[in-house]
Amino acid sequence: MTQSLDAAALAQFVDHTLLKPEATRADVEALVTEGASLGVYSVCVSPSFLPLDAQGLKIATVCGFPSGKHHSDVKAAEAARSVADGADEVDMVIDVGAAKEGRFADVQADIAAVRAATPAPVVLKVIIESAALSDHEIVEVCRAAEAAGADFVKTSTGFHPAGGASVHAVEIMNATVGGRLGIKASGGIRTTADALAMIEAGATRLGLSGTAAVLGGFEADGGY
Repeated sequence: MTQSLDAAALAQFVDHTLLKPEATRADVEALVTEGASLGVYSVCVSPSFLPLDAQGLKIATVCGFPSGKHHSDVKAAEAARSVADGADEVDMVIDVGAAKEGRFADVQADIAAVRAATPAPVVLKVIIESAALSDHEIVEVCRAAEAAGADFVKTSTGFHPAGGASVHAVEIMNATVGGRLGIKASGGIRTTADALAMIEAGATRLGLSGTAAVLGGFEADGGY
């Protein structure tokens, strides 16, 4: 599949992302302008920047970010506010500690609360922090996300010290829910080769902050 991708096709996998705490309104406006020029699928910004003129791009935001250590009703309220402010997609963070304790029913209930607050056509992505989980925990959390009605599972916030996306994690996620849920790889994807490897492993969306460099790799490397 990746052999047929060019920069324009790869751009349609991308949530062009700016979630740094120090980001300003001017930074977000520049993100949107750059994203539109690159032809990305969406921009992903912090909820305080909504509503936002996204120049025709989809708008994604985050919920319970970055720790996931929020009460479910608070996450649900945050997500509902974001949708009211124009978000098309919400990327929520699970309580990773609950997953580490094997409380997958609680993880499912947490996701379900946000899903109830953001009904279709809003797209709900579930950030699982795959680098902090065992293979078994990744599988169980993905199953919980599917049972709760999520649309995507997502590897990482990009802020966890354990790391971001890995091909191994994406492969496990794909084997568990691929074909039924989307799979978003995010965190530490900085080159064209990284991005293509994630897609080859099963990713259907990419969270990138350095999108221009990733897409520019096609030209720099003479095409893929």
